[in-house]
Amino acid sequence: MGIKGGINFSNMYTKDVDQNNMLTGFNIGVFAKMPVTNFLAIQPELYFTTKGAEVTYNNSFVDGTVKYRLNYVELPVLVMINLTKNFNLNFGPYAGYLISGVVKNQSSINLFDFENNINVDDFNRLEAGLTAGIGIDIKNVGIGMRYSYGLTKVGKEKTFTDITYTFPDAKNSVLNFNVSFLLNSKKNHPPKG
Repeated sequence: MGIKGGINFSNMYTKDVDQNNMLTGFNIGVFAKMPVTNFLAIQPELYFTTKGAEVTYNNSFVDGTVKYRLNYVELPVLVMINLTKNFNLNFGPYAGYLISGVVKNQSSINLFDFENNINVDDFNRLEAGLTAGIGIDIKNVGIGMRYSYGLTKVGKEKTFTDITYTFPDAKNSVLNFNVSFLLNSKKNHPPKG
């Protein structure tokens, strides 16, 4: 068992994704490393993580910036492949549950009140995706980098005057850097075989 936490760089990707849209956030939680062999382990995790993006818009009528700040409880189940004693690759699926969300709009013309008209009920509560990363373990301390790629859309599908649309029509993506600490150092050695 252990604890982990780190910094997130999140975005929502569409065909017009721009790395300038990234938001900085954090993640914190717990994990259990379950060795299968010397080279393989399964690692389920449970943590709180922030996601979102900053979207700029500019047209002939209005320009501005919308910030989506979304908070999830996430459960990834990772396969850890130990390439060496201290270096591993990890990958696997994750499922997330949206617990809160805030949308802020800064615009040259305030035609729509995002803060009072868009709330957590306008987003899909459940999210699923894939994650992969690398890690370095030195005794009971680990340092890792991971990328998570959402497979489900952030916004719900809606209908307005017989037109069906999804807003925001995007999926989450997160690059995170984390530090982990094993709490039971005497039991973290994988079995032989």
